[in-house]
Amino acid sequence: MPIYRAGLDIGSTTVKIAILNQRGELLRADYRRHYADVGRTIAELMQEALADFGEERVSLMITGSAGIAASALLDLPFIQEVVAGLTALRLLLPKADVAIELGGEDAKITYLEGSPEQRMNGSCAGGTGAFLDQMASLLHTDLDGLNALAARAQTIYPIASRCGVFAKSDIQPLLNEGAAQEDIAASIFQSVVNQTISGLACGKPIRGRVAFLGGPLHFLPELRRRFSETLNLTPEQTLLPEQAQVFIARGAALSADPSQALSGEELLSRLPRLNDRRLDPKRLLPPLFESEQDLAAFRLRHAAQAIPTAPLAQASGPLYLGVDAGSTTSKLALTDDAGRLLFDRYRPSAGRPLETVTAMLKELYQELPPTAFIARSCV
Repeated sequence: MPIYRAGLDIGSTTVKIAILNQRGELLRADYRRHYADVGRTIAELMQEALADFGEERVSLMITGSAGIAASALLDLPFIQEVVAGLTALRLLLPKADVAIELGGEDAKITYLEGSPEQRMNGSCAGGTGAFLDQMASLLHTDLDGLNALAARAQTIYPIASRCGVFAKSDIQPLLNEGAAQEDIAASIFQSVVNQTISGLACGKPIRGRVAFLGGPLHFLPELRRRFSETLNLTPEQTLLPEQAQVFIARGAALSADPSQALSGEELLSRLPRLNDRRLDPKRLLPPLFESEQDLAAFRLRHAAQAIPTAPLAQASGPLYLGVDAGSTTSKLALTDDAGRLLFDRYRPSAGRPLETVTAMLKELYQELPPTAFIARSCV
């Protein structure tokens, strides 16, 4: 009976699976975000991937930063992701000189000439897939939208990528000044390139044929383009393997031991173990409220400090306007001499704070009675 090999890569934000035939050819590949529900996502992927295997034997190897716990629960072998990646590079991309991999919360550069040398940013998610998710959200789009915007860019601005907070501090003034979202999107990609090269390469040249691995570099061609242009790579020096988003899972599959193969049915029968976790009460945080009465008392206590309000339609005389243009939202408040709140708005800026505030001001002036006027304003 033929034996298939499979690799399951469980990362910080995604789960990947790759199944190989007896010749090492890729039969199936899947890539899915787990949104912190790792067990359910693993079960879904394995059920879909192994549904037709029945008595067919599969040797499955687990890898990834979040794979150790699943390996123990499912009683399946585990391989460190660095080793799995090197195995895949040696067997699938033997001509590669350097590999650049971006994951959900880490980034790696692997030099393959001579003895392999790997440099990894695993202590911070700056400049990784999670960072790109956050920046896309700031522009009120997703990663596909961010890539589409970057494809139409004309200008690159300097943006920090070491930390999402610093990046927002750079992006928000650009948005406020009316910079094109297309240019900001491309600048975000360039910041990832700069962070990866300066933070990991640390001056060591990236030369020769460069392989681009991981979900972000597979799904975002504009990000790859920024890397290629920055490194002055020719098309011949740019290597993008088939299904690069599951490359590490393929490395795990290639490392699987045929002597440890199990039937597809046996593998699927172990999936309920993923839910067999015993919560230790000593490690649980206490609830915010012990009872409904506690919640009611909390609401009553805070209601006593509520801001006094009054109808704007009945206002007269001088009023005072405050505008708060934040990194993701815009707020507007109008008060009278007594400090009563007459009008307020809170709205996501969607990457366009000036237009958002303008729209809120138009709403205010439509409701402002002729007996009142704005005497002072502050932003």
